[in-house]
Amino acid sequence: MDLDAYSAAHRAEWDRLAALARQRSLSGEQADELIDLYQTGATQLSAIKTQAGSTTQGDRLSVALSTARLRFTGTGANILSQLPRFFVLQLPAALYRLRWLTLAVAAASLVVAGLFAWWALGDPQVMANFGSDAQLRQIVDHQFVDYYSNNPAASFAGQVWTNNAWIAAQCIAFGIVGFYVPAVLIQNAQNIGTSAAVLFAYGRGDVFFLYILPHGLLELTSIFVAAAAGMRIFWAWIAPGPRTRAQALAEDGRALFTVAVGVMLTLFVSGLIEGFVTPSDLPWPVKIGIGVLALAAFLVYMLVVGRRAVRLGASGDLDEFEAGARTIVAG
Repeated sequence: MDLDAYSAAHRAEWDRLAALARQRSLSGEQADELIDLYQTGATQLSAIKTQAGSTTQGDRLSVALSTARLRFTGTGANILSQLPRFFVLQLPAALYRLRWLTLAVAAASLVVAGLFAWWALGDPQVMANFGSDAQLRQIVDHQFVDYYSNNPAASFAGQVWTNNAWIAAQCIAFGIVGFYVPAVLIQNAQNIGTSAAVLFAYGRGDVFFLYILPHGLLELTSIFVAAAAGMRIFWAWIAPGPRTRAQALAEDGRALFTVAVGVMLTLFVSGLIEGFVTPSDLPWPVKIGIGVLALAAFLVYMLVVGRRAVRLGASGDLDEFEAGARTIVAG
């Protein structure tokens, strides 16, 4: 490479990059130009370092690129300014795109839980495998209810949230392997089905629903969403469509990381309900009403706000770099 000739040929572009990077405010056209110059300059810097190593020209270009990069990443205030976009567009759009898969996961889980309960109730030998009569009565009369009040409400809420958030995070992170999400769902459905079977067998079916519904409506829905996200990643690997598998995994993975953030928040809310509402002395219609309202709010956010976000063009991708960069540098 003739470094002097190469530098002379691109000097005007580099000067323009440096000038735009230092400019206090940019118009929309200037922001687009800065992004294009940044991408081109990064390629040119790579070529210089590959062919000539460390050079004065390369160092100057690197400084200009670093200054431009700061305009893209912004400061703490700029990051905070992106929060409305995240909660109004990116997160609901990502949730909306999972709506049918979430419904399928929820239906399958409820069917499996119902089959486990029906199997246990219909076969005394299966019920006997859960424990002796004295042990099962201890569960029905004390353990099932006391579980929600044995610890201080705040501590219990934190413990529940941590446990559920860990399960949801694993569903999304390990969804690509294929078998992990179904295994978690089956285990969860089995636990629900066997608990229901034991309480119904001893005539306490009402207790099961009274202690599950206040927090369980939002909690289970959140787990179903996380499971749907994990399965979406697996399907992106199996059937990427016109994209390469790497592209499909990268694009869907970034969007579904957005879902992970949202699920952590909804599980935090369900944890608060489980810690403070479920074991409280409030009337049961009020407790269940709180659970129904929490679920209804989430579904409105997912389906109504999410549908609007998708119509506005949001993809749910947390790494919508160019759109975010243009917003930051133009501001």
